[in-house]
Amino acid sequence: MEGSIRLLACLVCIVPMGSFVRTKRDTTGNLLNTEVHSAPTQRWSMQVPAEVSAAAGEAAVLPCTFTHPHRHYDGPLTAIWRAGEPYAGPQVFRCAAARGSELCQTALSLHGRFRLLGNPRRNDLSLRIERLALADDGRYFCRVEFAGDIHDRYESRHGVRLRVTAAPRIVNISVLPGPAHAFRALCTAEGEPPPALAWSGPALGNGSVAVPGPGQDHSHQVTAELPALDHDGRYTCTASNSLGRAEASVYLFRFRGASGASAIALQLGALGLKALLLLGVLAARATARRCQEHAVTQDTPPWPQAQESNYENLSQMSPRGPPTAVCSP
Repeated sequence: MEGSIRLLACLVCIVPMGSFVRTKRDTTGNLLNTEVHSAPTQRWSMQVPAEVSAAAGEAAVLPCTFTHPHRHYDGPLTAIWRAGEPYAGPQVFRCAAARGSELCQTALSLHGRFRLLGNPRRNDLSLRIERLALADDGRYFCRVEFAGDIHDRYESRHGVRLRVTAAPRIVNISVLPGPAHAFRALCTAEGEPPPALAWSGPALGNGSVAVPGPGQDHSHQVTAELPALDHDGRYTCTASNSLGRAEASVYLFRFRGASGASAIALQLGALGLKALLLLGVLAARATARRCQEHAVTQDTPPWPQAQESNYENLSQMSPRGPPTAVCSP
């Protein structure tokens, strides 16, 4: 028994680094044998940055490299990227490489904007996303699967956070009817960081803050409501964040009848002035057309005659006819 202990101590002393000793004993505790096993030189791991930031409309690269416990692997493999959450999130990219091939053929690329930048054979799963949109903001997870003689797979648990930045953009501005023949205005803008909204207009002053409107489905969108439009005129919504600002306007004009009640609220948006001018041109054309139709109904000869006298002489030549219609331009 004492000799066995010495033998075990000796074996432990000469075990090379990176290995481990496994011993077997019988039910009475006596040593049966001792085995020395080589431990794997490395284990599964994923290396990804905590966050990547890029502007909307540009491209972003999500780095991802990995290590695995297998000394050499040349079998089939699959590279996968998910969005939202690990293991169960929807796949946005997937490619597969055949045995011995370094070409990973794309099987899935959401909207055709996701492309593998790294080489999985060299433990690199880095991904490139083209034409970023605010909807791409979120967390992404890389995954690799071995499917040859060795069946193994590994996926990053925490992933990489993609932050998409964007200057403000007003996506909707409108005037809606309110209680007691009143009107209210809504303005919705998007951007990252989320923009701050402010209304300005008649009797409001510049930069007046509006009441926040209904919540949005997208966290990048913000809505502000102007609860009461008490005066006719132009109301402007301004959205601003650290990357810029944007603004849009609506025009409110209430036409009152004999009773004095409001009849119409005219909403023209950012191009309201041009619409007013267009309405004026159309009204002028309609007046001119009515004048032309009225002039045709007069007792004039069916054929045109040479104009040989002025207006006064024409009146003297037909004193009993109806009054001549005159339309000023």
